[in-house]
Parts: sequence; structure tokens; C-alpha cells
Amino acid sequence: MTPDDLLRDFARTRASLDGEEAVYWWTGDVHAWAPGEPYRRLFGFEGVNVSRLVADEAEGGYRLLSREAAFYLDPATREILETWQDKPVVHVWNDPANLRLRPFPVPRTELGGQVCFSLEIPLAYPSPLPVADYPLNSADDTYRALELFQFFTPAEALAGAAPSVPATMSWTRMSPWLPWMEQGQRPGGLTFHCRGVKLGSYAEVPERTRAYVSGRHPEFAHAPEKWTEPNETSWTYFRALHPRGNPQ
Repeated sequence: MTPDDLLRDFARTRASLDGEEAVYWWTGDVHAWAPGEPYRRLFGFEGVNVSRLVADEAEGGYRLLSREAAFYLDPATREILETWQDKPVVHVWNDPANLRLRPFPVPRTELGGQVCFSLEIPLAYPSPLPVADYPLNSADDTYRALELFQFFTPAEALAGAAPSVPATMSWTRMSPWLPWMEQGQRPGGLTFHCRGVKLGSYAEVPERTRAYVSGRHPEFAHAPEKWTEPNETSWTYFRALHPRGNPQ
């Protein structure tokens, strides 16, 4: 397959070529690790991404316009947390969470009756939260993380011409401690381990999640209409909430 063919098939799996909104919902857990300590499951994690795919006439490929909300849960009851160890929990409200998709050799694996597209994304860039300004919230002046995605779709569906195909996904992220956890430069970090599904519509998102979004940021029920940048992340969102830092 050519890079253009691969990108088209991946785009049909991740979103929809006809510009209709695509909704992914996922669930999983967040585990902590630190030198000399046992691994611990700290949180449950549940989220939703609503996206719209548009052709990039200027540069080729596609632009994926999306918003993403996700919530930290009590690991036992799976209720959405508002505090953790007497600290306010800052949930994920990434608006936008956009992506440029260019033709490239997307890793594609045949798994019997399924096709898997896998993406490995190492990240390293200047942290939005410099340690000097955010000593309680930042582990390093460089943000480092590893994002691992897998998208699975039936090979039979992909062989057809539909603009969107059904899919499931897995996502793993290795990252520093979250800013609101106030772990400073303590060695260690977090591993997110989640799995999810491409839904038929936003109405299929679990009611609890839809109600939480509706009561706080109802715009997250839809994808953005226009491309904007830069993207929001948990680190930039925390900075917006605390623009003057959180000194010791």
C-alpha cells in the first residue's frame, strides 16, 4: 500500500472521511511507580474524544479537529474524584486536541480478521511549568512522555468503501507526576493503561460522563468547527489555572 492509501485507511479508522463527528470513549487505570516502592493503582480514568476530519487542501493529508475530556476516578468505586489527598483534582479539558495527518508509512499489522494501526509517540519539549516557577508541580524543565496507541478495525470493513469503519483502541502513556498531585521533583511517575471504542454517536457515551461534561463544559460534546493552535494539555491547562506559579 502507498502512504496515501495507509493514511486514508487510518483516517477512516480514527475518524470519518465525510467530515461527520467521530466519538471515542475509553476507560482504564493510572498506575504510579517510584524507585524502591511497589507499583500502585492510584486512579481509574475515563474519557471521551470528539473529532472531525477535514481535508488539508494547502499541505495535503487531513486535519483532525478534536476536543478531549477525561476524568480521574476513585480506583475502587469508579466515581469521579474532586479531591485526592486533600488536593483538588484537575481533570483533563483539552480544547483543542488537534492533529495534522500527513501521508507516512503508518505501522499496519494484519491480525487474522482484524487490522491494527499502531502509533508510538515519544515526547520531549520545554515544560510549560518550569521548576523555578512551579516547584511543587513540575518534575523537570523538559516534559518527557511516551504515548502508545493501537487502533483495531475489522479487515472486512476496511476492504469496503465506507468513509468510517468501526474500531476499538488501546492507549498507554508513561508520564511525569501530574501537576496537581504536587510531587515536585520526586523520582517516579505515572503509567496510564486504557482501552476504548469508536461509538456511533455522542449519545452512546455513558450517561454519567455526559452529565459531567454537560454540567461543566458542554462544548466538549462536539468537535471544534475551526482549526486553532496551540493544543491544550494537562500542563498548559494547569498553567492557565495558576498563571503565577505555585511557589513553595
